[in-house]
Amino acid sequence: MPQETYTASEAARALGVSVDTLRRWDRAGKIVVERDSANRRIVPASEIERLRGLDRGGLSARNRLRGVVRDVRIEGFLAMVEVDVTEPGRVVALITAESAEELGLRPGGAVSAVVKATSVMIQH
Repeated sequence: MPQETYTASEAARALGVSVDTLRRWDRAGKIVVERDSANRRIVPASEIERLRGLDRGGLSARNRLRGVVRDVRIEGFLAMVEVDVTEPGRVVALITAESAEELGLRPGGAVSAVVKATSVMIQH
């Protein structure tokens, strides 16, 4: 039977973040937590699934960075998509021009950058 709730440390490990990050997310309202009788954070499995993006296109990559498109440059067959990630940093992906057009990528649009090995995929 699948686990229904996780302790803060279990949830942080499942999400690939530190417990401090999980606490900040809780204070900022980015994650829904419950409290046990000792006032410790308990995270529902549904929240972990939501934050890991398990319902988004069947991708299994855990390194998912949410952000906003800064720039899209199309030259011939390729498009360079520059993403300002929500966390400090920026990701640049080289994808086909066709993919950029199909995704409707425009500066200011919200996307997820999925990082796996040496590839960066763009998801809208």
